[in-house]
Amino acid sequence: MTGTAPEPVARWGDLKKRVISAVFMLVVGISELWLGGMSFNLLVFALTGVMYWELANMTAPGRRRTPVAMGVLAAACLAGAVILRDDLAAALLILPGLALALTPRRDRRISTLYGICIMVAGYGLIDLRGPGMPAILWLVLVVIVSDVAGYFVGRIVGGPKFWPAISPKKTWSGTVAGWIGAMVLSSFFVLSGHAPWQLVMIAPVVALAGQMGDIAESWLKRRAGVKDSSSLIPGHGGFLDRFDALIGAVVLVMLLSLVMSLPMPGPKILGP
Repeated sequence: MTGTAPEPVARWGDLKKRVISAVFMLVVGISELWLGGMSFNLLVFALTGVMYWELANMTAPGRRRTPVAMGVLAAACLAGAVILRDDLAAALLILPGLALALTPRRDRRISTLYGICIMVAGYGLIDLRGPGMPAILWLVLVVIVSDVAGYFVGRIVGGPKFWPAISPKKTWSGTVAGWIGAMVLSSFFVLSGHAPWQLVMIAPVVALAGQMGDIAESWLKRRAGVKDSSSLIPGHGGFLDRFDALIGAVVLVMLLSLVMSLPMPGPKILGP
């Protein structure tokens, strides 16, 4: 008997590969978060370079050398920005984006802006890890919990689409489930004494920023006519496909930190 797979099989067919890849990435991620220092920094440099390569390759297909050069430039500029940590660091974070803007490619403006976001996110991950584990652990878990909750609730419950023109798989049910999951997670940080209660209030905003990072990457892929940013991660596509939400969340936190004091988790808080 031929034909399309039954709906339950089609819906969950990629689950095994996704779980295996996710577990592997989770183990590596937790290990590096725990280690911190140069080991964590090197991982972020490498991830930033790979994601820049994927972005450059999507927006200028057929140019083999240019995307590789973009990835190397991005990793090197991020390393330089982390080492310098002064006004020149900001220029280094923008430089790879300018390189995107000055080379032939489609959607030059949005790809340039997204490229700068990748750089800011890389710098932000290292900056947040510097003082210790709580802040970056919370941020990463917010992205993971909201993504997992949105994935399962969206596929089980379904319902109206969040933004069908750009990301046809995302539903309002999954989106709201992600917000709730982020708030529940943040409540544990508050109850454990590692964060003030205001953290629960900003959690859904950070989760939404993560979702918008996902949607921005989906828009770029749709414009480029590709399903995944690459095929490096079985079941997940490329690294941009897996870390796009984290990019959005980190960029929002970094921007908000410039204008206000964020109630981020820290060492255990004593007293009221």
